[in-house]
Amino acid sequence: MTPSHSLDHVVIAVHDLARSIAQYRALGFTVHPGGDHQGRSSHNALIVLADGSYLELKAWRSPAPEERWWSTLDASGEGLVDFALVSQDPKTELADAQARGLHTLRGPVPGERMRPDGQHVRWTTARHDTSDVPFLCGDITPRNLRVPDAPELLQHANGATGVAAITVDVRDLEATLARWQALLGPAFTRPAIAHDDALGAHRVRIPLCGFDVVLQAPRRADSPIAQRLAQRGEGPCEVRLHGVSAPLASPAEEHGFVPDGALHTQ
Repeated sequence: MTPSHSLDHVVIAVHDLARSIAQYRALGFTVHPGGDHQGRSSHNALIVLADGSYLELKAWRSPAPEERWWSTLDASGEGLVDFALVSQDPKTELADAQARGLHTLRGPVPGERMRPDGQHVRWTTARHDTSDVPFLCGDITPRNLRVPDAPELLQHANGATGVAAITVDVRDLEATLARWQALLGPAFTRPAIAHDDALGAHRVRIPLCGFDVVLQAPRRADSPIAQRLAQRGEGPCEVRLHGVSAPLASPAEEHGFVPDGALHTQ
């Protein structure tokens, strides 16, 4: 895989940013205030990891029904809503993916944030209409302005060092795999589909640069995946973290964060 297929960040929608910052700090994470998104009502905080990715706690000061993440938060509560891959050139990757048939990917969409210290940060993204594939994120200003890399911010009392895997609930595994094929292009090797009777799911594992994505679709209507899909729709449901050995308490556990475990030894 190329560097453009490494993880940029994971998005967690929350109701109250200050409260969530305090909660995640109490869980042993080092949380860094991010700032205000320009032209929007959202603001964020970052949990930066040693593997170069980060967890974004994102909240809104006022309703934003035009934004899909806010709509999920409003309808279904806090939790994981999306994740992004690093892109050196979102505009070109967007055009390539669209040419391969990924018409649910749109953009490029400009983004900007004013940090608490007054530093203006800018980036661009290629956004999707469906939550079963990630979006692409590329920096305009230097990356370390958006993703601070000071050593003290990369140290977490709970031992977290990076993201091992992201599990994504999807409705139609074949349709989702076709979108991933169009997104990643020639670098994508179609994985074998496994059948998990205990979970009631069809599953595939996609190895990317430094982490895995596990796609899972329900095999029966009473499976936990089907229930989550009915409540929150498609999208990430679990993130496994390298370096964390002990269970994480609420709210991280409720938001889908779990220690790295058997996922990589199966």
